[in-house]
Amino acid sequence: MTITDTSPASAVRAPAAASAPAEQAWTPRLWGVLAVLCAVLFLDGLDVSMVGVALPSIGTELGLSTTSLQWIVNGYVLGYGSLLLLGGRTADLLGRRRVFLTALAVFAVASLVGGLVSDGTLLIATRFVKGLAAAFTAPTALSILTTTFHEGRARNRALSVFSVFGASGYSSGLILGGLLTSVGWRWTFLTPVPLALVALVAGITLIPRDKPAAGGGHDLVGAVTLTGGMLLAVYTVVSAPDRGWLDPVTLSSIALAAALLIGFVATENKVRHPLIRLGILRIGSIIRANLSIVALFGSYLSFQFMMTLYLQDVLHWSPLKMAMALLPAGLIVAFGSPFVGRLIDRYGTPRLIISSMTSLSLGYVWFLATAGNTPHYAFTILPTMLLLGGGFAFGFSSIMAQATDGIDDSEQGLASGLVQTSGQVGAALVLAVVTALVAGGASGGGGDFAEFHPGVNLVSGVAVVGLALNLIPLLRGARAKRA
Repeated sequence: MTITDTSPASAVRAPAAASAPAEQAWTPRLWGVLAVLCAVLFLDGLDVSMVGVALPSIGTELGLSTTSLQWIVNGYVLGYGSLLLLGGRTADLLGRRRVFLTALAVFAVASLVGGLVSDGTLLIATRFVKGLAAAFTAPTALSILTTTFHEGRARNRALSVFSVFGASGYSSGLILGGLLTSVGWRWTFLTPVPLALVALVAGITLIPRDKPAAGGGHDLVGAVTLTGGMLLAVYTVVSAPDRGWLDPVTLSSIALAAALLIGFVATENKVRHPLIRLGILRIGSIIRANLSIVALFGSYLSFQFMMTLYLQDVLHWSPLKMAMALLPAGLIVAFGSPFVGRLIDRYGTPRLIISSMTSLSLGYVWFLATAGNTPHYAFTILPTMLLLGGGFAFGFSSIMAQATDGIDDSEQGLASGLVQTSGQVGAALVLAVVTALVAGGASGGGGDFAEFHPGVNLVSGVAVVGLALNLIPLLRGARAKRA
């Protein structure tokens, strides 16, 4: 991610075609590797959405308060968001196959333990461990994909398939979580175990061995300051809504996290073998990709969070009925994503990302314009979910492709970890503010969707800012060409 900016059309595909074979042969083994990577991404999405649906049942059986229940979700976010960047770079330095398989095994064990414990604290601990494991499997899976499939058409096609399984996992988890919770919430934890074990065995068989980086990685101070700073930053983001943004503990945590991250930057500029080459942060297209993933994840997940609360707590819908109401967005992503790779080849990632942000912005604006106090499903919610599904389908693969295009294989894990960290931490930050706005609206009473309007206003603004960040450089480039 040398100071270079990738223009909308120039570095999109032509350089890749020049440096890689015109067409990469998709052998059965290559398909097998992609299947393993997709299965792990599917598991990540499945796990998050299933547990979200099961939270009320978990609270009832284990006697957990609402504050404790939120840490079943936030414990995962804490482990995942704080170590994603380190996880991606560790894969570059120690070997992608080794890191991927080890983390997948830890994920399976933590899932098993989570389904067996009867103590809330232990359950939250297993969620934290699963988040740590996912912080290594997620960027490593993406870096294995980007180093296995040649940059250009083959990689775009693989990324399109990859994104289908992420969306399918989340959508399937909503429905499967509703079904399994009716039998027993523990099944939402135990179901991923056999799937993870199958993926582990297949990964051992199919994923080719790779060599660790020859140099670098001898940066203990960088590793400690990065891990500590990110862990504290994510903890502050997920705990601030409950404690208060102006609480002394929150302010102290922000200050300490900033100090650690500043120390990390200072270290990386001085050591001979930095853990992370900071020059990767100077490429304009990489910066836009990371900001775009914040807008995509932050607005999309926050809006879905509000819809979940509204449909279950206000309208008193069952978990399964709620899941079916939100399913159209996931179906659009699942069926639309396979075609995005071809569109990237033809139009380039910048235009696809702009299309994504436009669709998201239109979805939220439509909701605000038609919702009133009691949104009608067919007229308001369904069109909104279709527009959001289209925005996610266009955006996810395009952003991931742009975030890793032109990056050397030795830093693919770093680039992958960076964009996923941006997505997770950005989503947590937007969700934290949305949660505070919704809580403030709920305190005013009303019992309808009016209490969620401030949150929808925020996610609309986030999407519009994401659109502007990508549209302005494209317009400047077009103006420069005319001049």
